[in-house]
Amino acid sequence: MKKFIAILLALVLALSLVACGGGASKMTMGTGGTAGTYYAYGGVLGQYIKNHADIDVVVVSTDGSKANIQSIDAGDYQLGTVQSDVLAYAWEGTRSFEEEGAIDSFRVVAGLYAEAVQLITMDPEIKSVADLAGKSVSIGAPGSGVYFNAVDVLTAAGLTEQDINPQYQSFADSTDALKDGKIDAAFIVAGAPTPAITELCTTNEAYLVPIDGEVADSLIASCPFYTSYAIPAGTYPGQEEDVTTVTVKATLIVDAAASEDDVYNITKAIFDNKDAIAAENAKGNELSIENATSGMAAPFHAGAAKYFAEQGVTVEAK
Repeated sequence: MKKFIAILLALVLALSLVACGGGASKMTMGTGGTAGTYYAYGGVLGQYIKNHADIDVVVVSTDGSKANIQSIDAGDYQLGTVQSDVLAYAWEGTRSFEEEGAIDSFRVVAGLYAEAVQLITMDPEIKSVADLAGKSVSIGAPGSGVYFNAVDVLTAAGLTEQDINPQYQSFADSTDALKDGKIDAAFIVAGAPTPAITELCTTNEAYLVPIDGEVADSLIASCPFYTSYAIPAGTYPGQEEDVTTVTVKATLIVDAAASEDDVYNITKAIFDNKDAIAAENAKGNELSIENATSGMAAPFHAGAAKYFAEQGVTVEAK
């Protein structure tokens, strides 16, 4: 009888824990390299989601946008930060996703901030994109978002991949290679200030090359997910003037199978606390309902759409 009572009490305790929810939900968020903005900003977002949505977010460093979409599709991650252009390629099955075909296992949560296409160099001879001809230039991993951004910019300037000596490197490897004189310039696509560029400019005479004028006009006309953007003076050590470039948009996506309640709470946790987030990471200053809901090539998750509807904005959801 005592043994029976003990088993019964254990069963009652277990059922009570289930009834109480058994703790927070868990999600893994794919970001980017540790030297980029995705990783640092993802860590801040993860904390606010954990504290205000009761979802334990594990933030991991990855190879970036394409890897995050593939990992959500494989069921390894539930959240990811991606470039809006790569998101479009995945949804449509084009460019970096042409071989594997369209992927529809993710949904948009929100646009987060502008991702500047930053062309960084220490070579005083490089003053424009056209000056990259014949130079050794890092253009990101093959098939990555950075790679296609670099190719787009080169094309707009009348150059091809064959007109440069291309190197396929991460943000951190690119800045190390610049320091060591192994490359002449590098494309880095991330929110400014980008830690890797800040570090480079702090200890070296590095500077940003503008992507403007006819190059920018041609690029925006042919690829409408690009917009013109000025990186303010003082963003990086030694930067005395605004530098005009082009941007895409950093976007938070989620597994399409995530529950409506979880995604609603994630969206609410971010946008109801945008001022506090901005105090921890400057990219939080770009959080707005307008920025979050515009320019997306894929549908929003129903949970995010519910939150934005409460703010007076209707988005396409699926």
